[in-house]
Amino acid sequence: MVEHTRVQYQEELEQLEASALGGLDLVSAALSRTLEAIEHQDVELAQLVVADDDRIDGRYLEVHQSLIALLATQSPVATDLRLISALLHVLKNVERMGDQCVNVCKLIPLSGNEPPADKEMVKNILTMGNQSRTLINQAKRSFEDRNVEMARDLVRQDDVVDNLNRECFHLALAIGDDADKREWAMTMLLAARAIERIGDNAVDIGEQVAFVVTGLFREFEDASHPGG
Repeated sequence: MVEHTRVQYQEELEQLEASALGGLDLVSAALSRTLEAIEHQDVELAQLVVADDDRIDGRYLEVHQSLIALLATQSPVATDLRLISALLHVLKNVERMGDQCVNVCKLIPLSGNEPPADKEMVKNILTMGNQSRTLINQAKRSFEDRNVEMARDLVRQDDVVDNLNRECFHLALAIGDDADKREWAMTMLLAARAIERIGDNAVDIGEQVAFVVTGLFREFEDASHPGG
C-alpha cells in the first residue's frame, strides 16, 4: 500500500513538472504573437495576447497549488524537495514572462497605427524577441534533461539580448529632434526592456536546473563577467 502511494506521488510530481514546463510553451507562443504585433503594429493581436495571459496565470495557479498540496500531504525526500522548490521558481518566472509580453502589447496602441518608426530599432527589438524565445526553449530543454551545461549556456545567449537592448538605447538617444519620433522611441525602449527581462527570467530557470542537479544554488550571471 505504501509502495503504491509512493508510485502515485512520483507520477503526480512528474505530471506537475510537465505542466510547469508546459507553461514555457505558452509563454513562447505569447512572445511570438507579441513580436508579430510589434512588427505589424497590430493592435487587435496585441489585445489577444493581453486577454490570453489568463491561460498563463491559470497554469501558474493550478500547478502552484498542486505543488503546495504535495508538500503538505507527502514527505518529500531531499531530491524531491529541491525539484518542488525549483518548479515553484520556474512557475514564478513563467508568470513574469507572460506579464512582460502583456506589458509590451499594452504599449503598441500608444505608438499609433502608423508610427514614425526607426527600422533599425524595430529590427533590434524583433531580434531580441526571437533570441529570448530561443532562451525560453533552451531553458525548458535543459530542465527536462537536467543538463547543467546547456543551462549555463543561457548566459552567453542572453548576452545577445542585453547587447541589443543597449543598442536600442543608443539609437533612441540619436533619434533626432522630432517630438513624435522621440515619443515612439521612448515607448519602444520600454518594450525592449520588457523583452530583456524575459531573457533574464530564462537564465533564472537555468539556475534552477543547476540547483536540482547539484543541490547548490549559485547565480550564473558572474559567468558572463569573469573577474567582475
